[in-house]
Parts: sequence; C-alpha cells; structure tokens
Amino acid sequence: MLFVVLVAVLRARRRLTLPRATVAAALSVYAGGVVANTVFPIYLDWPASEGPWIPPVNVVPVVGYEWADAVINVMVFLPLGLLVPLLVARPSWLRVVTTIAGISLAIELAQFVTAGLAAGGHIADVNDLFCNTVGGALGYALFVLLDRIPVTAGLVDDFRWHGPLRTPTADPKTQ
Repeated sequence: MLFVVLVAVLRARRRLTLPRATVAAALSVYAGGVVANTVFPIYLDWPASEGPWIPPVNVVPVVGYEWADAVINVMVFLPLGLLVPLLVARPSWLRVVTTIAGISLAIELAQFVTAGLAAGGHIADVNDLFCNTVGGALGYALFVLLDRIPVTAGLVDDFRWHGPLRTPTADPKTQ
C-alpha cells in the first residue's frame, strides 16, 4: 500500500522515473520489514504471568543492553540514513537525523502501546532509540560521502525525489 501511495505522489508531481520508483519500492519493503520485526509479534492470547507485572519500557541507558542488540539496531537503521535524504528537498544533518530519531521514537512508542494493549513481544527501550538514531546518522554520513564523489554524485541525483541539488557546470570544451 505504501508503494502505491509513494508512486502516486511521484506521478502527481510529474517526477516518476524508474530510479525514483526504485526508492519508493526500497522504502516500502524497508518499512514493512522494520514494522514486522519491531512491533510484532502481537500475541492473540496473553502470555502466562510468571511474576509481578513489569512495565514494557526501559528508560535506563546502557545497563543490561547487549552489544549484539546495539549492532543490530545500528545496522537496521543505516539504510534509513540513505533513504531519507533522497526524499527531502534540502537534506541537512539536523533534518535527516531528527526525522530518523522521530521514526525510531514512533516505533518505540508503538512497541510500548502494543505490549500493553495487545501483548506485543517487544519493549520500548531508550537504548534502541539511541542506537537506531546512530545507525541513521551513519547512513546519512555514507550518503554525504557518496554525494561528494563525482562518480556517484550523478547517480545519487537520479534517485532524488526533488531533483539535483547542484547546478550543472558548463563544459569548458563547448565555450
């Protein structure tokens, strides 16, 4: 459904090209995968209680957080740092990282709500929020690097939803 909406937006703006449709497809698959792996599973029946109720949230940074979880969260959000700047008109460090942090916060809030209301299988964790944001920031750093290399900058421009950021330079041979 997300893909159809994104392609419709591109088409309405007369910006639909194969590279931009590819970004829409990548974002749709990515979003589906992230939601499926972070918000779900939601159990149809409540798990058996084995003790006192524990709130489905962790607000204590670092304590009890495993390195493997940190690495996974960084790696899962790295692609978002590449996708977001392709979608916004004037990507900046603040705009991209704030967007990624907001998306991560929305996921953590969804985990909190589903854990409380629908017996979701995850808890909201401040460490996840931090690692997700770091992963997105690293992805954006990679994007900036690719955008500054002349060989890849033109390719990046083909995938931008709002056109190239740089103006074409005049060819000295034609002047």
